[in-house]
Amino acid sequence: MNDRRQFLTGIAGVAGAAAAMPMVGAWAFEAESLSVADPAAAKSSNPENSNMTQQTKTVVATPPKEAPGTLVKHERIATSIKGAQAWRVLYVSRDMHGISHLSSGLVIAPLGTGANRPVVTWCHGTTGLGDAGCPSAQPDPACELVCYFTPQSRAQIDYGVPGLQSLIDQGWIVCATDYQGLGTPGMHQYEVNRTNARDAMYIVHAARTLDIGAGTSLGCMGWSQGGGAAAAFAELDPEDYRDLRLVGVVAMSPGVSKIALETAVGLTAALSNAHIAPDAHLVMTFAGIHAANPTTLPLSDMFTPLGAEIIESAWNNQPVHHLNDTISRLFRLKGPVLSPNPQRFDAWKAAIIEGSAAVRKPVAPILVCIDSFAGGTTVPVVWQNGYIKAVKSFGGTVDVREYPNDDHFSLPEACVGDGIAWLKQRM
Repeated sequence: MNDRRQFLTGIAGVAGAAAAMPMVGAWAFEAESLSVADPAAAKSSNPENSNMTQQTKTVVATPPKEAPGTLVKHERIATSIKGAQAWRVLYVSRDMHGISHLSSGLVIAPLGTGANRPVVTWCHGTTGLGDAGCPSAQPDPACELVCYFTPQSRAQIDYGVPGLQSLIDQGWIVCATDYQGLGTPGMHQYEVNRTNARDAMYIVHAARTLDIGAGTSLGCMGWSQGGGAAAAFAELDPEDYRDLRLVGVVAMSPGVSKIALETAVGLTAALSNAHIAPDAHLVMTFAGIHAANPTTLPLSDMFTPLGAEIIESAWNNQPVHHLNDTISRLFRLKGPVLSPNPQRFDAWKAAIIEGSAAVRKPVAPILVCIDSFAGGTTVPVVWQNGYIKAVKSFGGTVDVREYPNDDHFSLPEACVGDGIAWLKQRM
């Protein structure tokens, strides 16, 4: 990880950056202040009440001055993909409100410079709220998808890109954002589909400034959280696409926040049953909405003091599955994590919908790949069908393929070949 640490140290001076964090693989920024929306969070900045990671990364980031799509820094890294070259990149993106931020990620391309190469941007699934969930900080990150729920996995998160070798073999360039907050300043705007989608878009604009022959034909693939981001990718504004031509989007088991909110089953079951420990995905969704609206939607609206303490203490250190175990244990030991009488829930609901996909007609065709084993093991099939229904209601073009023998975590490998072939027909 020494190369990563050197890369991080080298960004000093960008958007108020300072020395590298002691946490291996994370971006490096000195603390400025914790979110003003949570007065109780001030105790987390006290070394006696906080670990080293929280002292060296802010909850609220200072917007960079460069325009979205600016490539701030890049460095070549090794990759196990044959015939490929890869870079770790730092670039400027913007969130659902148009506020600029830094994001990191990977660009992988066939060897040589080439010309007019098609580009595919990958939107990854749930990893966390902070640096512990940064995909590009993993060993050999420019690789095929590594799934946490396999006996072979040694990582605490899913990372990599499904079908990466096939994409490179066909001469395509692949971009893979980390999303803001996962290795860069600020808390990650988890499940804010529109922010995540813009991160996936602006890494493409940044990659096109590299001498790798990136053309204007663009496809998008995403899974789970990234499936929701991919859905929103087809609903962005003209100034986000610029001269890029989006040919299609492959949404694998899409986690569309608006649809999930409307149907309180599965991961959102705790919204209607106080006796159920809230899943980390639900907790992270409210934390992500808070991160997108830090001065207007404080954590205290939706969380008990225990819930707010968990987020303030764990957001940057614990990836999703670790956080889920923490929540489950403390819920059983100490009581509710979500507030039984949430304040201003209508305002939170409105913010979730504002940042969601499935709010306008997509500008390109959508392929939805459904993991229907056991009714959908993470993203319920009813949510996936709800997204399909929404796309059709707006007059969008949607194709559907069902994978009855695949759960949420085997789906990407099972469907990526179909997704690549579907995109290739449209390039």
